[in-house]
Amino acid sequence: MKVRYRTAMGALAWGLGGAVLLALSIGAYAIPLRDIPTLLIFGGEGEDILRIIRIPRVLLAAAVGASLALGGAVLQGVFRNPLADPGLIGVSAGASLGAALWIILGSALALQFPWLALWGPSLAAFLCALGATALVWRLALRGGRVSTATLLLAGVALNSLVGASLGFLLFLADDQQLRSLTFWTLGGLGGATWSSLSVSAPLIAAGLVPLLFLARPLNTLILGEGEAYHLGVHVERVKKIGIVGVALAVGAAVAAAGGIGFLGLVVPHLFRLAAGPDHRYLLPGSALGGALLLVLADLFSRTVAAPAELPVGVVTALLGGPFFLWLLVRYGREVALA
Repeated sequence: MKVRYRTAMGALAWGLGGAVLLALSIGAYAIPLRDIPTLLIFGGEGEDILRIIRIPRVLLAAAVGASLALGGAVLQGVFRNPLADPGLIGVSAGASLGAALWIILGSALALQFPWLALWGPSLAAFLCALGATALVWRLALRGGRVSTATLLLAGVALNSLVGASLGFLLFLADDQQLRSLTFWTLGGLGGATWSSLSVSAPLIAAGLVPLLFLARPLNTLILGEGEAYHLGVHVERVKKIGIVGVALAVGAAVAAAGGIGFLGLVVPHLFRLAAGPDHRYLLPGSALGGALLLVLADLFSRTVAAPAELPVGVVTALLGGPFFLWLLVRYGREVALA
């Protein structure tokens, strides 16, 4: 069994390395792979494109993909629900609302407190993501256990409310804010810069690192909350660390890249199918898989219709939508009986 896990992890690591090199090389201005080390060390034609545009974009894609996929794996373990996902249960929706509120209403506040110009969107997204997750969790709690059906319905209702709120904010927005909101809600990494990366990457790391230490408690939690408690797991602490960590990482990711859905649902299940459910490997494997998938999705989005750029959220939705329908068919009986 360990051989399967190690093989899967090795394949993901090598795949991510290859995807990063391809993403740095391919684009409207092609840079041969053999020239990348020379440009980074000695400079030359194409150095600015590589350093200023592509490297921060690829790094942000990897960080956002890792946060969404790892967040999905943790939420599925915390809720003991194979359909849990940052997008489906409202984490991404709350983060989207927070970032959108900042785009519309936060500019005046940023004039008074300049440091909020960089940190404001991520902070607003985190607070709203945390509030949305706590609300959905409380609504789904029935007799000490989380109801799958209620969880999904609460997530659907929250997503609907957020959609209506975003529509109202679009109505209030001026032309510049409207363009920003429209592009941002579809998801995209075209605005990646070293400045935005310097804000989002530490927040994503601060959310993700504690989640990686939840592997053994989540393995025990599979047996049930009562059994996990008797085996020495502080169940409520695990839940709080998981929810706060996911809210922080996903909030920062959504603030930086907009609405990118389904990675948290697709990647953990693909890893389980390839290797198995052990969270000691599932959590880092999901992070690697999410980074790999989003780097490739972003590469596809900016090259398939070049020089135009397809929103990367559209690409992930086209991949994740059919996969989610398959999961509903596979787990339909469990959802109906929850």
